[in-house]
Amino acid sequence: MTHSAPSPTPLPPRHRWKVLSAGVAANAAFSVAFSGIPMTAVLMRSGYQLDNATLGLVLGLMGLGIAVSELPWGLLTDRWGDRPVLLLGLGATALALAAMALWAAPAAGHVPGLGLLGGGLLLVGLLGGSVNGASGRAVMTWFAAGERGLAMSIRQTAVPLGGAIGALVLPWLALHLGFAALYGVLALLCALSAWMAWAWVHEPPPERAARPAIASTSSSAPRTGPLRDARVWRIVAGIGILCAPQFAVLSFGTVFLHDFGHAGLATITAAMVTLQAGAMAMRVWSGRWTDRRGNRPAYLRACASLSVALFALLALLVFCTGAQVAAESPALRIALVVLLGVSGICVSAWHGVAYTELATLAGAARAGTALGMANTSVFLVCFVTPFSIPHLMAAQGWPLVWLAAAGCALVAVPLLAPRAPSTSAGACQAPKSAKTALSRST
Repeated sequence: MTHSAPSPTPLPPRHRWKVLSAGVAANAAFSVAFSGIPMTAVLMRSGYQLDNATLGLVLGLMGLGIAVSELPWGLLTDRWGDRPVLLLGLGATALALAAMALWAAPAAGHVPGLGLLGGGLLLVGLLGGSVNGASGRAVMTWFAAGERGLAMSIRQTAVPLGGAIGALVLPWLALHLGFAALYGVLALLCALSAWMAWAWVHEPPPERAARPAIASTSSSAPRTGPLRDARVWRIVAGIGILCAPQFAVLSFGTVFLHDFGHAGLATITAAMVTLQAGAMAMRVWSGRWTDRRGNRPAYLRACASLSVALFALLALLVFCTGAQVAAESPALRIALVVLLGVSGICVSAWHGVAYTELATLAGAARAGTALGMANTSVFLVCFVTPFSIPHLMAAQGWPLVWLAAAGCALVAVPLLAPRAPSTSAGACQAPKSAKTALSRST
């Protein structure tokens, strides 16, 4: 296995924050594209002359591309190192977006074919998936064990940050300057983040890279690769399943508030912006808090369990009231907005902690593969969830949607954070008895 060489000049310990900044920029730049392009759906439907079914297929292709490419990019990251993968992935993504600006943007009297649009978005997803595993592995190699939760959580805030920027900027660009300008701006963002990766992302010095191995205990050190480790697959499955209620809120939360809660556009916008801001703040706080207390499994268990209760309460409230009551009661409308927002924040707060736990379990040298596995799971769920919700609504309405979200969170609890086996008590007694014997001998 080969890695990119360390920087030829010694880098100070504080350089790790530049590495983290480059990782945040890479994730945010791609998140602007991935999360922001769907915000132009109405304009895309008219500009490309698509029906709703075709529009949904086109928008889903980018997520499918990410899901397919995550694991290969993670394997390449572990083999080549973070810097080559980020440079290759971001540079190629910038070129793909620039090509879309030239040949796949509608103009006066010209509507590009479906193949150009769908193929372009699929290619962007395939190439852009490189940013996730690479920047995550850099966090594991540059940051000490007591800092990784905070660093990984800061990195994870790039996703909602990029989504918020995309939602604010891309619809305006598409409306006033056209899709060619939109794709051009996205290409520029990816190129700028590639430059940051070139300037700042290097392999850590040998003494710093050795710290993760020293920090690991012999009981938790990986004995095999992530692809053959059942513990890694368990957490990967838990991460993907717990993302289902999160994607349900992000993809259909606005529809729920509009159709069932009869909320206006200003209320809906304020609710979703507050949700994203709350998720960012909670990710940073949870990373720092679990670093200090060393309680990542307990925190994951608490987040998933609280999500079960919140979504079950939301389902019960919707079932007991009905859309007509919500339309006539401002107090109920406020309650729906608040409960949906709190549920969305809770089910989004755990990402950095879970990814840190996963990367620690896999080991820093295999973190790229493990994170690629997790992101494959996440984006497969991202692809499936929006297609499943309309069927649940057709069967039993919104109560079934939120009850299914609670069920997904319930399934994720034992996968993300299984309780310690009862034999651990006996293991704890050994050091105690040894200490007692030592005190008697002195």
